[in-house]
Amino acid sequence: MPTQYYVTWWNVENLFDSVNSPRRTDKLKRALGKSLKGWTTTLRDKKISQLLDVIESLNDGAGPDLLGVCEVENAFVMQKLVDGLNARLPGRQYSLVHADTSDRRGIDIAFIYETSKLDVPPGAVFQHVVRRRTATRDILQVNFTTMSSGRMWTVFGNHWPSRSGGQLESDGYRQIAGETLAYFHQRAREVHGDDLPVLAMGDFNDEPFNTSLRKYALAVRKKQQVLRGRSPRFWNLMWPLMGDAEGTFYFKNQANLLDQFLANDNIIEPGGNIELDATSVTIETSFPGLSDPTDIYPQPIRFGGMGKTVDINGYSDHYPISVVVNEI
Repeated sequence: MPTQYYVTWWNVENLFDSVNSPRRTDKLKRALGKSLKGWTTTLRDKKISQLLDVIESLNDGAGPDLLGVCEVENAFVMQKLVDGLNARLPGRQYSLVHADTSDRRGIDIAFIYETSKLDVPPGAVFQHVVRRRTATRDILQVNFTTMSSGRMWTVFGNHWPSRSGGQLESDGYRQIAGETLAYFHQRAREVHGDDLPVLAMGDFNDEPFNTSLRKYALAVRKKQQVLRGRSPRFWNLMWPLMGDAEGTFYFKNQANLLDQFLANDNIIEPGGNIELDATSVTIETSFPGLSDPTDIYPQPIRFGGMGKTVDINGYSDHYPISVVVNEI
């Protein structure tokens, strides 16, 4: 019987532990400086509650089967998110994969997955360092095994270097990240077989047409380029949304499509064992209160903190994105 996986990605915007957290190193305290001022346990837990409201509403109220997130400080805050989901969705049993990266601000990538559908065997988690002169976010690779048939399904979580300092000035850093993703996509196929289904998701801090994605990550616009290409390429599933001027992040009242799904040939090939439904790609904007319906620019309402004004009725500065994957 076919198994369906509802997959979501969300940059949850600065999900940090409280200001006096014993789980924070002295080095990170110095790096974060005054930005932590006022970030209390109460605010941390309120933000988690706000995020939970959205996450549990996904998939028609059933919650996602696989959730990738970024901009989280540590495993502690992630486990609170997992525990909250398990409490709110008693039919679920979620577990956590978290990567403690060397990013200067201490922000990490993590996956929450439904254990009745997916397993993470020993040795199935890899952190790929994006090489540059200063510490940056790793790319998180997890070789999930499906519970229904024991098939391997590789997922890459990405949070590429930001555009701070200027888009063009920081462009090279994202090109390095794109090359790193492409290399480990190819390497995974060499190790596990050229029929390996792969899905990359993340906040790439670039749009589908930018060089870092097209030329370096090999994430192209046309499906047939992926199916017939000589090198391991991705199909960037977000291109159809570009024509609708939709965005996952808004800067100066302009929509930016920074959060994306990239799929390799083995997960988009018709008739495959694990097949992604490209028509299901969604920017999750419908949750009441996630954005201001009276605003002519439909940007998400951010929770704030970390030096920004706090709005306890906010959520994140990014919208979640979702896609459906079917296992035959």
